[in-house]
Amino acid sequence: MPPSLTSLTDDARIALDNLADRASGLVNPTIRLGVTGLSRSGKTVFISSLVHNLLHGGRLPLFEPMQSGRVSAVRLEQQPDDAVPRFQYEDHIRDLVKHRIWPESTRAISELRITLDYQSASGWNRLFSPGRLSIDIVDYPGEWLLDLPLLGKDFRTFSEETLALARTGIRAELSRQWLSLTNSIDVEAPADEMRARELATAFAEYLKACKADDRSLSTLPPGRFLLPGDLEGSPALTFAPLSLSLEGRSHKGSLWAMMERRYEAYKSVVVKPFFREHFSRIDRQIVLVDALQAINRGPEAVQDLERALTDVLACFRPGTNSLLSSLLGRRIDRVLVAATKADHLHHESHDRLDTLTRRLVDRAIQRIGMAGAGIDVMALASVRATREATVKRDGQELPVIVGTPMEGETIAGERFDGIRKTAVFPGDLPLDPETLFESIESGSHEVSLPDVSVVRFRPPQLEETGGGIKLSVPHIRLDRAMQFLFGDRLA
Repeated sequence: MPPSLTSLTDDARIALDNLADRASGLVNPTIRLGVTGLSRSGKTVFISSLVHNLLHGGRLPLFEPMQSGRVSAVRLEQQPDDAVPRFQYEDHIRDLVKHRIWPESTRAISELRITLDYQSASGWNRLFSPGRLSIDIVDYPGEWLLDLPLLGKDFRTFSEETLALARTGIRAELSRQWLSLTNSIDVEAPADEMRARELATAFAEYLKACKADDRSLSTLPPGRFLLPGDLEGSPALTFAPLSLSLEGRSHKGSLWAMMERRYEAYKSVVVKPFFREHFSRIDRQIVLVDALQAINRGPEAVQDLERALTDVLACFRPGTNSLLSSLLGRRIDRVLVAATKADHLHHESHDRLDTLTRRLVDRAIQRIGMAGAGIDVMALASVRATREATVKRDGQELPVIVGTPMEGETIAGERFDGIRKTAVFPGDLPLDPETLFESIESGSHEVSLPDVSVVRFRPPQLEETGGGIKLSVPHIRLDRAMQFLFGDRLA
């Protein structure tokens, strides 16, 4: 995040917070791991599976410290920030492994601290003391991350960009009611609270329609319009973009002036505190995306996901921290973009999902002109809800995935009850994603997107030990993600 987006006062407070974190880290080495994701990408599931597999010795062959036996103990500890809600790991893992239901999605910020005792891989370091690392997991909605670019935009710029986007593609239909209302008002008329509420409500309904499953669009700031929490009904959430001619000027007491003031209040009351108190203190970051859902929803959803990734990556400044940078706006030195729900594909397509997501990320990086150092991409499934099998059809063996569709899911006209298992042909992703992007960018109305499974499966049924503990939650590449995100800190 460019320094110009914060005031000198903000910078001073950030420096003090970083200094306090560093002083604490000298006594108890700690990294802050940010976990976020775009709509329904599985943030809560990722954290729950990661913590459970660490606590109970799950199968993590690619997480070297655990595989080599150097981790001697793992435990949950009290988090350092008493004012931040605790991530309720116990409730979420009970939903997953006992009730076999997916936990509710992230609606606010939360934290959890997990501490690992380990032996260093270096014989020299082992002479001094056993190693210890605390990982403070910071869970926050992806919508909040997409708000950060607003800090560098005034109300006119925000309005122009939002209105222009709303008039494109499928958004044009979804925004019709809101745009009709916006076009009917006089922005220079005296401020009117009822009119402001009417506009804000119509704008919020448009954003919700964009986010709905049948559209799955990703670029939807301001984020708190979708997750208002305790700010619902406040003036800071009662505004909407307006249209003002290039020559036009707002007058004190006008509707435009009211909306402009409330937009600035939103940045001051909502966005800046999140940036200053949480985002600016993160050391490592994972961004989860549901690329399969976007592919299944069509070209505009794919383009919108790329646009959202561009905005997300523009918020980060990957790079190695020096002592000075860690005090004065430390860098997030590793960012992982992970495409979730790899268990909806046969393993032959896992690398293809990886490649497709990497191409999305590379294009986003090129757009903002940043280097790709410190950024990695992979496909994973935090909890594997399916297994692979083969079926014979017309004398040929076809790869399928087997799982329990959630109650109400319909496949080929058949409605499932949430109990019976079934086999699903998952479809294939293209070997070369470049052809897919070329066809999307051509603007053709006959873009051929791959047909991939978007069936919602229940979490898997797991075997218990004698003590009733399910030791390992099955996953795909969760261990590889751990190794990238904090494996080096356990060397």
